[in-house]
This record gives sequence, structure tokens and C-alpha cells, in this order.
Amino acid sequence: MENNFLIGLSRQIALQRELDVIANNIANVNTVGYKADGNVFEEFIGPVARSDEFARPDRRPSFVIDRATWHDLSTGAVQQTGNPLDVTIDGKAFLAVQTPQGERYTRNGSLQINTRGELVTGEGHLVLGDNGPITFQPGDREISINREGTVSVREGANPANAIESQRGKLRLVGFAQPERLRKDGATTFAAPAGLAPQPEPTASVIQGAIEKSNVRAVVEMTRMIEVTRTYTNVASLMQQQGDLRRTAIERLAEVPA
Repeated sequence: MENNFLIGLSRQIALQRELDVIANNIANVNTVGYKADGNVFEEFIGPVARSDEFARPDRRPSFVIDRATWHDLSTGAVQQTGNPLDVTIDGKAFLAVQTPQGERYTRNGSLQINTRGELVTGEGHLVLGDNGPITFQPGDREISINREGTVSVREGANPANAIESQRGKLRLVGFAQPERLRKDGATTFAAPAGLAPQPEPTASVIQGAIEKSNVRAVVEMTRMIEVTRTYTNVASLMQQQGDLRRTAIERLAEVPA
């Protein structure tokens, strides 16, 4: 295959990958706690196919490769819900949760209580406190979560004699290099080896609110249109190159009368 087709193909592959990332961002524009993704591309210079025997020195072909995907960890808009089990984090911390794959970290504060009385995320993952999972008793009511993340309830069948009790404290953690976190689900992150969670004392909790997705829908739609047009332009150029090559072969193959 000629270099111009290889270069065009590498560009189309990169554009397809970028389009997949954009489409995933748009699909999660309403997902609570979702963090948008972006692509990192770099130039790859072909190591061979070079010659200095032409009138103008030939150059090695330049390709584009999809190097990595990065996560936008900026804070999304805060929406007040009034639900006592909804929380948002004021700061750069994450909630620690327990999943079947191990401990994970999330900004999705849309919480609920499962049938066993445990505080869980919308996906059913256990929300961890400083001393393990947070569990409620059947008679608990008037759940409150203060700025430090302490979960308190009023217990007792008689409201007049109800007493306040604590059920735990949300475990808020931060990371020295949060950009190294990798996604392990729509809103959960996993820490790679060598990146340990640390207490985040400066972070606080806001009850009755959630952090919405930080995806900017208008920007992502604009990017999608731009990438689609670029892909079409590259395909058109490759088609023109193919037509030019076919025409040249046909004319060179003509036998003079």
C-alpha cells in the first residue's frame, strides 16, 4: 500500500477513536458524577521508506497514533435535590466504595439504602466509612450528614424519646497524582499500583445535593461535527488518490494504435 493511503488510514483510525470517546461523553451527559474523557495523539515518523536520490530529498512518512485517553477531573455543576441520601463533595476528594473488583473511588453521591440496611451507590456498591461499610437499623429516621461526612440518625419508635446516634463517617480520600487514576466503570475509578489513597482533610460534604456530569454538551456536539467532517474529508482525499492512480494505470496500459 502506498504511503499516502497508509497516512490517510492512520488519520481515519485516530478520528474513529476520537469519535468513540466523544460519543461516550455525550451518552453520559446526564450521569451523576461522570468525568469527561479526551484523547491524546502524537506523531509517528516512519523508520524506513526514505531516499535522498530525488531532486528534492524524500522524507520519512508521518503518521498519527492514538497515544492515550485522559480524564477531565474538574468539578461538575452542583444540583440541589433535597434527598437526605444525596451528597456532593466540596473539594478534590472521592468517596471510597467497595466493588466486586476491590476498592474503587467515585464522585457519584446519589446514594441509597439496600435491603440489608447498607449505604450503597446507585450501582449497589457499598459506601465505605472510616470503620468500614455504613449500616442503618430498621428504626433509623431523619438521616443527616454533616460537613465532615458524619452520618447521624434519630432512632426510637417514639419521636418524643428519640435519641441521636451516629452510624459512621464517610471516607473521603484524595490522591497525590489523580491524573493517574483509571476508569473502572461509568463513574468509578481504580488506583494503579504505587498510587495510594490519602485522607483529604480539606474536603467537605454537602447533603441534599449531587454533582452532575462535567460534560459540556454543546462543546462535545461541536467536536463531533468537526471530527465527522474531517473524517469525510480524509476519505474524499483517499478516494481522489485512488481515482488518480487508477486513471494513471489505465492510460499507461493503453497500447498505441
